[in-house]
Amino acid sequence: MRELPSYEGVTRFWHPVLAARSLGKKPVRVTVGDRDFALFRDQHGRPAALVDRCPHRFAPLSAGFVEAGRLTCPYHGWNFDREGRGRSPSQPSLTRCDARAAKLVERHGYLWLADETASEDALPAATFSAPLEYMGSYSMLFECPLHVALDNFSEDEHTPWVHTRLGWLPRDASKIEYEARNFDDRTEVRYSAPQRPGLAMRLFGLGPEALFVNEWVTRFDPVRTDYTITHVLPGGRPGALTLRAVIFMVPEGKLRTRFRVFVSASDAHPVRGKLSKLLAPLVVGLTFKELWDDARFVPTVAHTPWSFEGMRLGRFDKPLVHNRKLLERIYLGLGAG
Repeated sequence: MRELPSYEGVTRFWHPVLAARSLGKKPVRVTVGDRDFALFRDQHGRPAALVDRCPHRFAPLSAGFVEAGRLTCPYHGWNFDREGRGRSPSQPSLTRCDARAAKLVERHGYLWLADETASEDALPAATFSAPLEYMGSYSMLFECPLHVALDNFSEDEHTPWVHTRLGWLPRDASKIEYEARNFDDRTEVRYSAPQRPGLAMRLFGLGPEALFVNEWVTRFDPVRTDYTITHVLPGGRPGALTLRAVIFMVPEGKLRTRFRVFVSASDAHPVRGKLSKLLAPLVVGLTFKELWDDARFVPTVAHTPWSFEGMRLGRFDKPLVHNRKLLERIYLGLGAG
């Protein structure tokens, strides 16, 4: 069995790592790939990030405290500015006391981290593009390796059995209309099938004849999937609700994946559209519950090997196979894959 790959170097891409409101006076530890970082705010309130390892004896800086804008190690008091320049209070003349710094910027209520080589121009700004209205964000932990999480979100074939709200019933699995296109830098997928009945659907005017449509694009700089969910009503009329969820899949070591999810929506209904701010928790909650279904299930397949050897794949797995190739080549930088 092939070993899981190293995630060294993935911070050449920007990753959303923490809601900005969650970083206050105390440092916070986050993990991206194979590395831990200590986040803190300097004396001007600007966010900063250092590798979470004091250069003295490798104590975690995130367990320390911030004083006068400097992050202080809890072990021997070595302290560091936002650039990682360090000082030893017990031996002020000691040189080469610096910690390694990373870039950390605040955008759209979130903190985004990358290494020193990344340009801010490469931030995935399309996450918040119009015309949809931004509803909110949340984080969810998946107890599985990145490739297993990516596999799960590369197909909708599992929808009737894993999910309970959006999508279709098992009896309608044979009615799926499906299209997948592979490109050098992304995959584009479209599913449509009869929408399963439910109270949440009726609240949005979606009766038993509505057709569920899920279209998405997966990219790898960093790993993220941009989902757009719509409905088609009888007679070909479009449903009023458009729901968008942009999901960043951030590896936390080899066995866990942190999802950072940004939700936006629009509602053409004359009444609901005016109440969009009030309905935002309902819209965000709907996507949260859908992802929670996945998060509960994927630990049962967390052992899935990197290799497809021995698996009997079907037509719905076309984007899954291509996504693995792009994961290797673009995100992990492993060549042709």
